[in-house]
Amino acid sequence: MVARLTAGRGNERVSGSKTSSTLSMAERVRAILIGSSGNLVEWYDFYVYSAFSLYFAKAFFPAGDQTAQLLNTAAIFAVGFLMRPIGAWLFGRMADRHGRRVALTTSVLLMCFGSGLVAVTPVYDTIGIAAPVILLLARMIQGLSLGGEYGTSATYLSEMATADHRGFYSSFQYVTLIGGQLTAILVLIALQKVVLTPEELDAWGWRIPFAIGAMLSAVAFWMRRDLLETEAFQRATRREGSLAALAAHPREVAIVVGLTLGGTLAFYTYTTYMQKFLVNTSGFPKDIATLISASTLFIYMLLQPVVGSISDAIGRRPVLIAFGVLGTLSTVPIMSALQAARDPWQAFALILMGLAIVSGYTAINAVVKAELFPTSVRALGVGLPYALTVAVFGGTAEYVALWLKQAGRETDFYWYVSACIAVSLVVYVMMRDTRDKSEIK
Repeated sequence: MVARLTAGRGNERVSGSKTSSTLSMAERVRAILIGSSGNLVEWYDFYVYSAFSLYFAKAFFPAGDQTAQLLNTAAIFAVGFLMRPIGAWLFGRMADRHGRRVALTTSVLLMCFGSGLVAVTPVYDTIGIAAPVILLLARMIQGLSLGGEYGTSATYLSEMATADHRGFYSSFQYVTLIGGQLTAILVLIALQKVVLTPEELDAWGWRIPFAIGAMLSAVAFWMRRDLLETEAFQRATRREGSLAALAAHPREVAIVVGLTLGGTLAFYTYTTYMQKFLVNTSGFPKDIATLISASTLFIYMLLQPVVGSISDAIGRRPVLIAFGVLGTLSTVPIMSALQAARDPWQAFALILMGLAIVSGYTAINAVVKAELFPTSVRALGVGLPYALTVAVFGGTAEYVALWLKQAGRETDFYWYVSACIAVSLVVYVMMRDTRDKSEIK
C-alpha cells in the first residue's frame, strides 16, 4: 500500500509535460545529482565498516593477533554481501513495479537504521558474543539496502541520461560510489590527525563515522522524496519485476555475471582491501596507508566521467576489452611490487595504475547492464545477477586475501584476481556493444 501511494505521488510529479525527455539540462543534472547523492551516502555507510575495521576489530571479537581479528571482520563484511542478492530482488521488484524513486528512498532509509545500530552496539567485553551478533545483523541490514541501491540507481541514472551521453551520466554512479568510500577515508583522516588521539579512536572514536552515516542517510531520504520518476518507467506498458520475467532473458543474465566477475574482484582488491594490505603486508603505518588510499581514490573518482565519455565516443565494448587485457596482464606484477613497496610514493603510483585500469570496468558497467534489459525488468535484471556475482567474488575478496596470507600463500591471491579478469575478458570479446544496440528507448 505504501509503495503504491508513494509511486502514485511520484507519477503526479511527472505527469503532463514534465517528463525526462523534456527536462532542461539543469533539471536533468539536478535529478541525477539527487539520485546519486543517496548512492554516495549508502556507499559511505557501507565502506565506513572497511575503513575503520582496523580500529574496531578488537572491540567486537576476543583478543588475538591482528590478522585473526581482521579475518573475523572480513567474514562479517562478506556476509553483508550475501544479503545483497536478496536486496536486489526485493528492491528491483519494487523499482520495476512501483517506480525507481520508491525503491531509492526506501533503500537509503534502511541503510540509516543499519549504520545507527553499529554506532550504539556495546563491545565484546561488555556483552560478550552478542556484540559480533549485533554487528552481523547490522551488516545484513546494510547489505540488504545496498543490494537494492545498485540496480535501481544504475537504472535511474541510465534512464535519466540522454542517449548520446549515457556513458558519461551513468558514470556518476561510480563517482558517488567512490566518493562515499573517499568520504569514509577522509573522516578517518580527520579523526586520526585532528580530532582524536590514537587511544580515543581505538576506544570509542570509531563509533563517530557510523553516527555520521546514519544522519546523512536521513538527509538523503529527505532529498529523494521529491525525485523525478523516469519517462521510461512512465511509458512502460508492462511492469513485471519478477523472477519469471527475468528468466526470459538468460543470455543477458549470463552476460551480467561474466561482465561483473573480474571487474568487481579487481575493484574491491584495489579499494576496500588495499588499506589493510598496505598495513598488514607492506608494513605502512595506519595513517600513511589511509593517506595513500584517499589520494588514489580521489584521482580514481575523477577518471570515471572521462572513461564514461570515451565509451560514448568509441563504444562500451572496446573500453571493457582494454580493462580485460590490461587487468589480466598487470595484476600480478602490480600486487607483487606493492608487496615489496616501502616508499609511499611508489605505493601511490602502483595503486593508481591498478585503479586506472579498473576504470575501464567501473565507469561503464552500470550503463552496459542497463542497456541489456527492457524497462519492465531492467532494475531487477541489472541488480540481481550483479549482486549474486559480487557476493561470491567481490564480497569475499578481503576474506580470500587474508586467508591466503594466513596460510603463507599470499601471492596466490594475485593470480586468482588475474584469472577472474581473464574470464571476464572472454565475455567482453564475445558480447555485443550495448551503446549501438541498447534496450533503453
